[in-house]
Amino acid sequence: MTKRFLVALLSATVLAGSWVLPGTALAQDASDCIKIDGSDRCLPIAPDSDRVDLVEPSFSDPTTITNPLFPISNLHSVLLLGYVDRAPLRIEVTLLPETKTIDWNGQQTETLVSQFVAFRDGQILEVALDWYAQADDGAVWYFGEDVFNYEDGVVADTEGTWLAGKDGPPAMIMPAAPAVGDVYRPENMPGFVFEEVTVTTVGETMHGPQGPVAGAIVAQELHQDGTYEDKIFAPGYGEFRSSSGVDLEALALAVPTDALSGPPAAEVETLTTGAAGIFTAVESEDWEAVAAAEREMSAAWAAYRADDVPDLLEYQMSEALNTLAGAVDARDPAEIRQVAMTVEQAGLDLQLRHREPSEIDLARFDLRARQLLINAEADDPAAVTGDVAALEWIWDRVAHTFDASTAKQIDALLGDLRTAADAEDLAAATDAATELRDLLTAGATGVSAFSAQPVAADEDGNRGAEDETAVASGTLDDGEELLPQAEITLAQPVEVAQTAASGPVGEVDLEYDDGRLVFNVDIGDRDVKVDAADGRVLAAVADD
Repeated sequence: MTKRFLVALLSATVLAGSWVLPGTALAQDASDCIKIDGSDRCLPIAPDSDRVDLVEPSFSDPTTITNPLFPISNLHSVLLLGYVDRAPLRIEVTLLPETKTIDWNGQQTETLVSQFVAFRDGQILEVALDWYAQADDGAVWYFGEDVFNYEDGVVADTEGTWLAGKDGPPAMIMPAAPAVGDVYRPENMPGFVFEEVTVTTVGETMHGPQGPVAGAIVAQELHQDGTYEDKIFAPGYGEFRSSSGVDLEALALAVPTDALSGPPAAEVETLTTGAAGIFTAVESEDWEAVAAAEREMSAAWAAYRADDVPDLLEYQMSEALNTLAGAVDARDPAEIRQVAMTVEQAGLDLQLRHREPSEIDLARFDLRARQLLINAEADDPAAVTGDVAALEWIWDRVAHTFDASTAKQIDALLGDLRTAADAEDLAAATDAATELRDLLTAGATGVSAFSAQPVAADEDGNRGAEDETAVASGTLDDGEELLPQAEITLAQPVEVAQTAASGPVGEVDLEYDDGRLVFNVDIGDRDVKVDAADGRVLAAVADD
């Protein structure tokens, strides 16, 4: 199981030298030998005198987690990049809007819920829902996790799942003021889940996404199998880096810690919209347009990267663009489309510094739906099933931003997708994914699913409410009755129009022009006309 960005700890009641959690069968003397998995040898655990978690915590305001080395309340969206089993690893961690109340030791504690999703080489690998609370002394405690380990797109097992009060005691994830030599156990159910952390260094300065980060700690984590993992925790970020053997997880970005004011630079918009445009141009084999878009994107990146860009995000985008250039030179349609998706994802990661996390997650949702269409076309049912799982988890992040009626429609379409994927009915999965994208693009939300352009909030802070003077970007303003006559989806003209003009996506109209059914797409100060029969750009003129 991948070692997650948010490893955690919680303590239990200490009675007569034993860990005792009333209502459970767990009662372990702290001096007992803890056997290494598959061995008669004992783990080299620390003496009780070094432990800082042998206390019973009290919780009067548990969901305000402000511990600087584990600030879950202020980690709304986190991205980690690295490698696992020598394959690229991507981890998205999101603070969900709900809380979970957990009964333990005769009391109830409200916890924050953090969603962890790991992808290996683009395929879903592991998901965990982690539950955290901060004690009155400032230490953060771990109340368990729901774990889902995936193989070939389906849940293979739930190994690592545990719940405080049911399976064992809560555990401390981060002391209030860690010092060298402090020992604590993020998970403390030997034989089931077990980790012991020893702080080795404090006061370190690390290179973060925006420069030096002072006050970091370095720790070593002992596992039940006798192996060790090196970890770094940094103020404002929590777990900053972890490594074991050739496996590595490193923090690339966290918001709001790394958030920047103002909209993304025009170059970043070019990277994201250009990638979407290439995706569409390849389908029509317009190689001139593909090459022109690739050159424009490379030039935009050369200009943008001259400023300060977080190291891992810079590496990610540079590698993706280099791969894209090679694929374009080879005129490899399948490779171009796949790498264009990677570039667009990297562009959204850059935009995360400027956009609300829910806006970026909605764009990621659409990106994953398009990935599903590619995998269905490639006749890869396992990949399609994994894409459906990813969509379901991303939906959990953004569902609260939708009105009840729209959320119900999306839930139903996701149900159709799940049914089709489980039956390996790729045609039905394609239809459901296309309908899902159309629903989002047709104005179901206040965000364009393709460029993550936000809609201004009203005076009450609400987004997405349309009136006669404000229309959500990328939505169909006029011509809904003509949609059945169009031979392309609403998503396609929005994408292809972004290859012909730069700027935010505005209204979309569908109408007859000289006997031809066309989409008129507002892009910046241009009105882009797209043929509703074949998706070709017919004209790009100044908007009146």
